[in-house]
Amino acid sequence: MYAFDFERPTTLADAVAALGKDEAQALGGGQTLIPTLKQRLASPSVLVSLSGIAEMKGVCVEDGAVNIGGGTTHATVASEAAESFPALAALAGNIGDPAVRNRGTIGGSLANNDPAACYPAAALGTGATIVTNTREIAADDYFQGMFTTALDEGEIITSVKLPIPEKAAYIKFEQPASRFALVGVFVSKGADGVRVAVTGASEEGVHRWTAAEEALNGNFAPEALDGLSVSADGMINDLHGSGAYRAHLVAVLTKRAVAQANG
Repeated sequence: MYAFDFERPTTLADAVAALGKDEAQALGGGQTLIPTLKQRLASPSVLVSLSGIAEMKGVCVEDGAVNIGGGTTHATVASEAAESFPALAALAGNIGDPAVRNRGTIGGSLANNDPAACYPAAALGTGATIVTNTREIAADDYFQGMFTTALDEGEIITSVKLPIPEKAAYIKFEQPASRFALVGVFVSKGADGVRVAVTGASEEGVHRWTAAEEALNGNFAPEALDGLSVSADGMINDLHGSGAYRAHLVAVLTKRAVAQANG
């Protein structure tokens, strides 16, 4: 590590002001940023912790959507969304281990946009709205590639609105050491149709599988996906799995997610 200033504001306004300082960096649960600092891959002069801002925490249901504060931990989402949105609660309850779930936050995960993270699949798979201190961003516009989002410098995710679908499920094939998704698929069926979001597979990060969506809009059943496959081009190819293997998993896990969503 190295020397830096640390600030822990208690209001959103104070956090925004603190992030206006030179080389300031927001700190959510620290599950990604702290290891990054230890490896000297980032060196902000000021860390601005968002953990003390009460207005950025909590889970509630409003207008047919689950509204989650950006500073809400995975463990809180797992417990407080269990009744209103079981698929989302199950996703949150299977992130990392208890230590990660009790420190990591939904806002931090979405801001980081790790290509193997789970929450981006839920956001894109439901057509969520990312709410910041300055605007609202549709999930389809928010995710812009691996570790890349529509957030401007100093912009803070204050909450996330995830529409509650008629049916939904998330299936993850875990990388056993990290419990990140080697491939994860979130499927939802709502009033606006079916959405299928894939994480962990592509070099472009989380994305929608539109061919599967079209097939499932006609028949929301696993057999509607028979004959559909995903190209290995552009898939992540590493020591955990080849691009072809990940492409195969996308098709398999999507079928499983649809079956699970149907109960």
